[in-house]
Amino acid sequence: MTVHVRQPGLLTTVQDLGRMGWQHIGVPVGGAMDPVAHRVANLLVGNDDDAAALECTLGGIALQFTAPTLVALAGRDITASLDATPIPGWRPFLAPRGALLVLHDGCRTTIAFAGGVDVPQVLDGRGTSLRAAFGGLAGRPLRRDDRLALSPPTALGARIAAQLDARSRVVANWSAGMSIRPAYTDTPTLRIIPGPEHGLLTDASRDLLLGDTFRVSPDSDRMGFRLTGQPLALTSASEMLSSGVTAGTIQLPPGGAPIVLMADRQTTGGYPRIGDVITVDLPLLAQLRPGDDLRFAPVSLDAAQSLYRSREHNISGARAAMRHRFLEA
Repeated sequence: MTVHVRQPGLLTTVQDLGRMGWQHIGVPVGGAMDPVAHRVANLLVGNDDDAAALECTLGGIALQFTAPTLVALAGRDITASLDATPIPGWRPFLAPRGALLVLHDGCRTTIAFAGGVDVPQVLDGRGTSLRAAFGGLAGRPLRRDDRLALSPPTALGARIAAQLDARSRVVANWSAGMSIRPAYTDTPTLRIIPGPEHGLLTDASRDLLLGDTFRVSPDSDRMGFRLTGQPLALTSASEMLSSGVTAGTIQLPPGGAPIVLMADRQTTGGYPRIGDVITVDLPLLAQLRPGDDLRFAPVSLDAAQSLYRSREHNISGARAAMRHRFLEA
């Protein structure tokens, strides 16, 4: 079973949930920019969370199916069609053989297929590392006329597809609940905890970090989002040894414009780490476009961990409900 790439869109790559356990030799984790959209899209087609899917930036992709395929889209502001009929996000649909799926708009949309995209594993992952040019489909974005091989659907994916087919439905009449969808907005307030070098900020800059509005710069990518706003300053210039960073780490380069590290971040960095966006808010940041505004708000580590546990509880509950509905009922 294959998918024919008729149009690749602006930037479409194969992604999973990243490569764990290789940062000690300098290999970034990588993976989906919006891991919740990735996981939920996979859930909707019966896949494991980390099955390889497509991440399409700003739409424009067109895919044609060589066999009936169960598909789901997840992300922010999705506008898509299947053979010119509008298709909603966050629910599975059955694409017939020969059907043409077009993603017209969307910031970073996950396109998941039952069974997942079948690309070789490299360093325990199937995602594309664009800077190192490995993983995914030959380490590069999709191109016109690429052919994507799909793995066989899981038992859950096959059961979902069979039910849609039996009821002569293209799109399921159920969807992912709002409790497992990130609360996307054009102007999110991202909760942060202080970073190791937060104390190096001047008093005025600490106030700006939590009181000012920042804008996503066009000079942003999967490695990091550069923010513009009133420049932040340190009490004194200081040289640092490179230290560990993670997704959500807010670095402050000498120019005073913060950078929030994202999925393709490096493993270490030498800029002061003035804060960390909490894990549950990273999808909100990942789905912003250049020119969108954001603000930061403080949150305690305990509260951040509680929010994370609550999200994981909701996703686990949704997965259990899916299995009960289609495999155990």
